Amino acid sequence: MSRKLPVFFASRKSWVLPYVIFSAIFVVIPLLLIVVYAFTDDNGHLTMSNFSKFFMHPEAINTFVYSIGIAIITTVICILLGYPAAWILSNSKLNKSRTLVVLFILPMWVNILVRTLATVALFDFFNIPLGEGALIFGMVYNFIPFMIYPIYNTLQKMDRSYIEAAQDLGANPVQVFFKAILPLSMSGVMSGVMMVFMPTISTFAIAELLTMNNIKLFGTTIQENINNSMWNYGAALSLIMLLLIAATSLFGSDDKDNANEGGGLW
Repeated sequence: MSRKLPVFFASRKSWVLPYVIFSAIFVVIPLLLIVVYAFTDDNGHLTMSNFSKFFMHPEAINTFVYSIGIAIITTVICILLGYPAAWILSNSKLNKSRTLVVLFILPMWVNILVRTLATVALFDFFNIPLGEGALIFGMVYNFIPFMIYPIYNTLQKMDRSYIEAAQDLGANPVQVFFKAILPLSMSGVMSGVMMVFMPTISTFAIAELLTMNNIKLFGTTIQENINNSMWNYGAALSLIMLLLIAATSLFGSDDKDNANEGGGLW
């Protein structure tokens, strides 16, 4: 036995075992439970009633569509604000750039609930009513670092010879950006979209705090059903959301592959 342990730990494959166990317990098994609960009733019988219940309730469908709309608006605003910030950071001097990147990431060291409560206090201080505007502001504030850093990382590693080639071919700064820089940085943009859109569509705490629970997102609907011990319907809603996120991820990966297959500036 004592001889087998050193051999076990000497093998590189053996170091994968802890990650496999962790993934099985905290990823695979919970996902399987969601699927099982979604397709069963309270008595454990197979049924599709949980999904039909969702499609028969206009309120649930409206909440789902509204959540997608909020997620899209948040993602678009994060792109519009995050790309210029990432561009400025990537073109700053090295030491200054690293300092600014740390300043952007620094708020992420604080718990998201604490940041949201600080946002609520800020709106109260300026006597701004909480509502949809506060919700979008809070979403952008909490998730914009996830947009900035991937784009910054892509711009930072970009091969500058492409930009020089575009300039040598007579392209002006606007053409250089749209013909060279933007296409080459789309992988970072798509990574940022995934990192913003997916958590935005599933969050519920930010909506509850920044709207005084007057605006309900899809994550709030799932949380309420689970808190009310409606496990099967809550699991069905969770599975619907997971399928949407998976479809979005596949769409993003396809776009990224198509961009990489382009092979040219024009």
